[in-house]
Amino acid sequence: MLQSLSSNSCVRLIQSNKSTWYFFFLVLGYVLYLIFGAVVFSSVELPYEDLLRQDLRNVKRQFLQENECLSEERLEEFLGKALEASNYGVSVLNNATANWNWDFTSALFFASTVLSTTGYGHTVPLSDGGKAFCIIYSVIGIPFTLLFLTAVVQRIMVYVTRGPVTYIHTRWGFSKQLVALVHALVLGLVTASCFFFIPAAAFSSLEDNWNFLESFYFCFISLSTIGLGDYVPGEGYNQKFRQLYKIGITFYLMLGLIAMLVVLETFCELQELKQFRKMFYVKKEKAEDRVHIIDHEHLSFSSVSDQAASLREDKLNEPFMDVPPLTYSASDFSSLNR
Repeated sequence: MLQSLSSNSCVRLIQSNKSTWYFFFLVLGYVLYLIFGAVVFSSVELPYEDLLRQDLRNVKRQFLQENECLSEERLEEFLGKALEASNYGVSVLNNATANWNWDFTSALFFASTVLSTTGYGHTVPLSDGGKAFCIIYSVIGIPFTLLFLTAVVQRIMVYVTRGPVTYIHTRWGFSKQLVALVHALVLGLVTASCFFFIPAAAFSSLEDNWNFLESFYFCFISLSTIGLGDYVPGEGYNQKFRQLYKIGITFYLMLGLIAMLVVLETFCELQELKQFRKMFYVKKEKAEDRVHIIDHEHLSFSSVSDQAASLREDKLNEPFMDVPPLTYSASDFSSLNR
C-alpha cells in the first residue's frame, strides 16, 4: 500500500514538473554534445598538430645549422615579430606586400563581417582609434543589422513561404502541415544548392589551393556566422580583380545570410517544431490566473446581486402611491342604467 502511494506520488510529481524534466535532459544532452565534440576534435586534430610541431622544429634546426652566424635568440625575436604582424593581417613575404588590408573594398568586407558577427579575424584594427571606433560601430551596427535582417526576412516570408503554402492548401486542398513540411524541405534544398554547392564550385576554381571540400567548408562557416578565419577568399598573392572580387563576396555573404534566416524561420513555423519547442518552455500558471478571474467574477457578480437586492428592498419599502378617489357623475349613472 505504501509502495503504491509512493509510486503514485512520484508519478504525479514527474507529470506536474514535466517541462522541468525536459529542460534538465536538454541541458544534459547539450553538455554531452559539447564533450562529444571536444573528444572528436581532440582525437582527430591532435596528431596533425604534433606532426606540424615536429616539422617546424626540424626546419628551424636545419636553418640554424645552415646559418651558423645567426643565433637562435635573434631568430626567435624575428619570428615573434613576423607572427605578431601576421596576426594583424600583415605579411612579411615579398609576394604579399602588394595586397593592402585597409583599402576601401577590404574595409567594406571587414565592416560586413563585423555587422554580421562573422568576424574572420584575419584583419583586425591596428590603432587604438580603430579599436575604439570598432566598438562603437558594432554597438550601433549589430542591432541595426538585426533590425534590417528581421524586416527583410519578414517581407520575404510573405512571398516565399506563407503565400505558396496557403495557395496550395486552398487551391488543391492538401493538408497545411504536409504542404508546409514539403515546402520547407524544397526551400532548404534550393538554398543549399544556390548558396553552398554552386558557390563552393566557384570558389574551388577561383581560389588557389582550395578544393571543393574546403570551399564548401568556407561557405558553411561563413553563412552560419562562425567565421573561423582559416579560409578567407580574395587573399591570394596573384588574385585577379581583387577589389571587384571582394565586393562580390560581400554581397554573397549578405544574401546568403538572409537566405539562411528565411530557411530557419520557415522550419521554425512548422507545427511539429513548435510543439517540440514547447516541451522545454516554462508553462504559464493558468491555474492561478483562473483563480484570480473566478474571484474577480465572484466579486463582480456578488456586488451586482447585492445592488439588485438593495434596489428591490428599496422598492418594497417605498410607500404606496396615492391613488385619487374615483368620482362618478350623474351622466355616468344614467349610462349605466341604460
